[in-house]
Amino acid sequence: MADNRPLSPHLSIWKWRVHAITSIAHRITGNGLVFAGLTLFAWWLAATATSAEAYATFSAFAGSVFGWIIWIGLSWAAFQHLLSGVRHLAMDSGWGYQLGVSKLSATWVWIGSVLLTVAFWAVFHFAGPGVF
Repeated sequence: MADNRPLSPHLSIWKWRVHAITSIAHRITGNGLVFAGLTLFAWWLAATATSAEAYATFSAFAGSVFGWIIWIGLSWAAFQHLLSGVRHLAMDSGWGYQLGVSKLSATWVWIGSVLLTVAFWAVFHFAGPGVF
């Protein structure tokens, strides 16, 4: 039995806009920071409290290519979540609901999060060990 009723709104006709994606990413980065960030933090705490071998295992993971990808991803997620949170706070006060302003502020969240991540890792890399 074929039912000819239309689907509405379906993802095939839905247009993804930058402000919608930014809002969705805000929730995803918040959950990712809690899950991945707290997991790594708990692993680090357990490794420091357990033994030198456990800490060496954590350090080997943290210094691996995969570890660096996670650290950079977590720092980007933190900056994206921060800037998106500021945007949401401004919108809660009534600012930024005009379509053009909403698109522009959402675009700047993405640009700002990438720029802050690059700046953070540039300072972290060039500052050398023992600074942080």
